[in-house]
Amino acid sequence: MLILSVGPRFIDMRQTIICTFLLLCVFSAAAQTTPEVDEARAAVEAAATDPALSQAVVSICAMKGDGSVIVDIDGDNMLVPASNMKLISTGLALHHFGPEHRFETQIAYDGEITDGTLNGNIYIIGKGDPTLASPDSIAVNIEKVFSQWTSFVKAAGIKRVEGRIIGDGRYFDGMIEEPTWLWNDIGTYYGAGATGLMFYENMQSFSAAAGAQVGDPVKIEPSYPDTPWMEFRYNCSTGEKGTGDMLFMYTSDLAPVAEIRGTFGVDRAKKRVDCSNKFPEYTCAHYFRNYLMKNGVRCEGGVGDFRMDTRWEPCGEMTVIGTTYSPALSRIAFETNHASNNLFAETLLRSLGREMTGSACYDSCYVAAYDIMKELKINTSRGVDIQDGSGLSRQNYVSADFFCRFLLGMMCSPHFETYAASLPSPGKEGTLLYNMKSYPAAMKDRILVKSGSMNGVRCYSGYIIPTEGAKEETIIFSIMVNNCTSPTWKVRPLLDKIMGALAGLN
Repeated sequence: MLILSVGPRFIDMRQTIICTFLLLCVFSAAAQTTPEVDEARAAVEAAATDPALSQAVVSICAMKGDGSVIVDIDGDNMLVPASNMKLISTGLALHHFGPEHRFETQIAYDGEITDGTLNGNIYIIGKGDPTLASPDSIAVNIEKVFSQWTSFVKAAGIKRVEGRIIGDGRYFDGMIEEPTWLWNDIGTYYGAGATGLMFYENMQSFSAAAGAQVGDPVKIEPSYPDTPWMEFRYNCSTGEKGTGDMLFMYTSDLAPVAEIRGTFGVDRAKKRVDCSNKFPEYTCAHYFRNYLMKNGVRCEGGVGDFRMDTRWEPCGEMTVIGTTYSPALSRIAFETNHASNNLFAETLLRSLGREMTGSACYDSCYVAAYDIMKELKINTSRGVDIQDGSGLSRQNYVSADFFCRFLLGMMCSPHFETYAASLPSPGKEGTLLYNMKSYPAAMKDRILVKSGSMNGVRCYSGYIIPTEGAKEETIIFSIMVNNCTSPTWKVRPLLDKIMGALAGLN
């Protein structure tokens, strides 16, 4: 028997053939009935029928690793999963690419080099690295990346560039955002959308400060990155005390224009507000050109990209002169699930589409996702309708039963240990920091779960690793709440009780 560890947890990994048998058991396994299971089921049902959830739609499914059902409360209902979608995008990416996969960025040129002068352009060819210039701790410092790119340029004998520095993000074709995202989301940092060449997680940061009195203009200034080609308009005012930050940017990649609308409470302290940057390719080229100039490479022609310069074409064939790489996929998946990073999740889904179909358009991404789930022997004929990789779309519909079956299928992946380790535990740093605070640490350490939340939506899906014993004793669960108007401080303890009751079974 081979025992694989996930931090302090232990998972019994048997032969792959057992996984196939366990997946088949899902369709025939009857609900278990033991005194312990009955007690846990009663606790789950009590929490699910609490008055705080009386007007909400609640769906709960829990099963053991052998496919036997523990709890099923309307588990077939398809609900909005919010960021529980990241369980699917990270799982499929890890299974298909493997934990050591790294995203590339290439430096290339066209034209000819004569006596140190490039009569052509330099290209930054992005292939989906979401960490370029990212503020996340896993990212390589952008100055170090620029230094490597500059060394490629100098090693090619280029001392002067007659043409332009071009940001090339065409690796991800199609729309930046998934078409069903809300208009007021796509201007926010969490609705930035993935591009072939990304920069600073495709964000634009601003400094925002309230005016002296209610109704005064909000004092807003762009900070980082510098985007002098953008026209920013501010149609926002200082709001009443207690109204908080209700600023939203409205923008698109159709023109370099954006407007911030809404209110900012008079009692709010000055803060950084992060919005979306629809021209990250141009931004990356702009910053790299400045770096080249500071380091002895003259660039005469400015910068460009294939989004704002829609009619522009390269000057002949490109010659690749160097490649840099992202952190390993295992680290990106970990950050995706711990920080619930939408951009990272969309990158993973779109990369699967590009790799498997040749296109990163969302229609192609859906095809890739369902093909991989078929490979994992996960039945997709019921319980799942995928719109994106992050869960931002309110047209994602997934059932608690499907999440359980997906998580069971992932247990058969050769990369399951990495996948499980990417999930946070309650009470730890990340999106679950405030969950299960009064519960024993030993119990919380065994719970590996992804949260998902947006207005009216609270979801938790994941694994409860047994204290000891076989893989079949692992508990797989999904708790989904939609149309919930009760405040978080009332709902969270109820959902914590459900996780605690299930954790008491193993």
